[in-house]
Amino acid sequence: MQIEPVPTERRKPVDVAERRGLVIIHTGDGKGKSTAAFGLAIRAHGRGKAVKIFQFMKVPSARFGEHRLFEQIGLPIEGLGDGFSWKSRDLEHSAQLALEGWQKSKTAILGGELFLVVLDELTYPLRYGWVPLQDVMDALNTRPSHVHVCITGRRCPQELINQADTVTEMVKIKHAYEQGIPAQRGIED
Repeated sequence: MQIEPVPTERRKPVDVAERRGLVIIHTGDGKGKSTAAFGLAIRAHGRGKAVKIFQFMKVPSARFGEHRLFEQIGLPIEGLGDGFSWKSRDLEHSAQLALEGWQKSKTAILGGELFLVVLDELTYPLRYGWVPLQDVMDALNTRPSHVHVCITGRRCPQELINQADTVTEMVKIKHAYEQGIPAQRGIED
């Protein structure tokens, strides 16, 4: 490790324009995309802002740790899917659920009542062709100016990356799963 000097001056970005809703994307093969989005949701909720999380690949009855906490603090989260594709018994039904879920999400985004809408794991139904990319891009372009949208998932389409205000790519360096260590309750779920 190389020691570096302590910064003593704040780096100032370009002159600030008006405040407005952002499109934020967390993508990449590393861990932490949904967790980062949930952190944003908790931060906004803690400020008294209206937030809704839509999970495209989780079932409505999911009870992971985040669901339990969000229920306790009154932060709405809705599972829209029937699990990941390798668990699906009917991919046509999975596609229909994703499209119906997108319509709910789109209504929430365009309605203007929410400060932040999280579209967790949206990149999967986009890549599978279950949700039309152009419809998502149009909704982001025409949403009320105060609405923030955070999208998560691996291999985010470049068109969305180009349209977004902030994009973070989570890079996997190594993962316990690759060493034969199963998912840990409270860490992965």
